[in-house]
Amino acid sequence: MSSDDEQIRQLIAAWHAATKAGDLDTVLGLMTDDVVFLVPGRPPMRKAEFEALSRVPSGSARPVIRSSSNVLEVQVSGDLAFARAELVVSVTAPGASAPNERAGHTLTVFQRIGGKWLLARDANLLAPVLPERA
Repeated sequence: MSSDDEQIRQLIAAWHAATKAGDLDTVLGLMTDDVVFLVPGRPPMRKAEFEALSRVPSGSARPVIRSSSNVLEVQVSGDLAFARAELVVSVTAPGASAPNERAGHTLTVFQRIGGKWLLARDANLLAPVLPERA
């Protein structure tokens, strides 16, 4: 069995892969039922709202989502852990000519439930990436 640190890093990688593939059910399975997302400019978001905002109706085009993260730190204490990372996310809506890009830092809390690490709380400080001026 891999270390807690490795398991958390694998969960983060699985999250990115499932998001890119549009596999919302896998993403939902990586989080606790009482997960809370904190993002700038809006109230805390729970799992049901995350799902509703992420679910694409059958037959509809889905956005293209690309993301990458650089995990800077993982700390584990018992059945709780946190990870601090740099995150870049690019979302291209169907029919859009250019992606919406955001980047910044995240702080994510994980909880071990039944021997499996799950995302429990996530705070991100992502801000729009401004185009470079020539």
